[in-house]
Amino acid sequence: MDPFDAGAGGILRQPKAVWATAGASVVAFMGIGLVDPILPSIAKGLDASAGQVSLLFTSYFLITALAMLVTGFVSSRIGGRKTLLLGLAFVVVFAGLAGTSDTVGQLVGYRAGWGLGNALFVSTALAVIVGAAAGGSAAAILLYESALGLGMACGPLLGALLGDASWRYPFFGTAFLMAIGFLCITVFLKEQPKPARKTSLLDPIRALGHGGLASAAVSAFFYNYTFFTVLAFTPFVLNMTPYKSGAVFFAWGVLLAVFSVLVAPRMQKRFGSLKVLGGSLVLLAADVLVLGYGNHTTAIVCTILSGAFIGVNNTVYTELALGVSDAPRPVASAGYNFVRWFAAAAAPYFAPKIEEWTDIHIPFVVAAVTAVLGAIVVLVRRRALTHEAEELETGHATEDSITVFAN
Repeated sequence: MDPFDAGAGGILRQPKAVWATAGASVVAFMGIGLVDPILPSIAKGLDASAGQVSLLFTSYFLITALAMLVTGFVSSRIGGRKTLLLGLAFVVVFAGLAGTSDTVGQLVGYRAGWGLGNALFVSTALAVIVGAAAGGSAAAILLYESALGLGMACGPLLGALLGDASWRYPFFGTAFLMAIGFLCITVFLKEQPKPARKTSLLDPIRALGHGGLASAAVSAFFYNYTFFTVLAFTPFVLNMTPYKSGAVFFAWGVLLAVFSVLVAPRMQKRFGSLKVLGGSLVLLAADVLVLGYGNHTTAIVCTILSGAFIGVNNTVYTELALGVSDAPRPVASAGYNFVRWFAAAAAPYFAPKIEEWTDIHIPFVVAAVTAVLGAIVVLVRRRALTHEAEELETGHATEDSITVFAN
């Protein structure tokens, strides 16, 4: 059945509960790149350095990484609906408080609370959408993928539009939109069945004992360092107005969404997952290196272009991590994300430090090296990943493919 079919069960004919959850998911994914265009404005408004302001990403993703050990534990005990509402409540409170910050320390702390709420919400949203969808999971997953791409693309744009007046407004805007999402889910979403088996806090760590999953997680760790060097450090290098920076990262997000949802699956089918991943990582390394040493126009072009490679990498890593382990997919996903999100926390902290110790080019050299290291891990550990790559090429590991990026 065509998931775009407007008939019963198509993507356009879903229950209100699905649309409410998908809409809140868009806003949740906006939160990742929302602060990108306003990082220089925040630094100026709070009299903070680039390194201090970059901690907005570090605190957010450090808590997100740690929360991976908690989300399954919580949702398997209180149910999907209550977990979504709890996560949304955290985001509403802490995003609103972030807009009232008087110091960068307060803002970093509130961003950490926001990260916990986002982890609880996003890690549960796909399962809830699939459970509430009409006509099977295909349309529901496509809807969720679309929400992810739309959120990643529109986050920087929203940050620019609201941040041009004041760096505080994007935080208030997110709190307002998430409050609407909270009300919609409260009204339209019924409680989902709880999992038959409760997840323990240590299950994700135990899952990493599988060689294939550990290999995917380590490679993704190096890749994520590169990814978030681009996302968190590049705005300071571009040094543009919120509107212009927002436009750059909107274009970046559009490429990310298109290559993740449309291009990557076709490339995997034609060339194989491991070849696509290795090649994309090497191309990302070259792109980041040119970004670091090129002129301003070149840096803009390379920033936007990186979205294509990041979109491909996200899709392939997601599917590898989900299928390579024999652990339940939510558990394997949590273990994988527990490792990779630490790099998302590390890159925003170390990139400005490396610039202080050396010069503005070297953070991008380090980012290029980490992308190559990710490719080397894929090459060296290809035997551990080969079985899953073969499964992906024959289409056996698609149904929950987006879960890893979400969790």
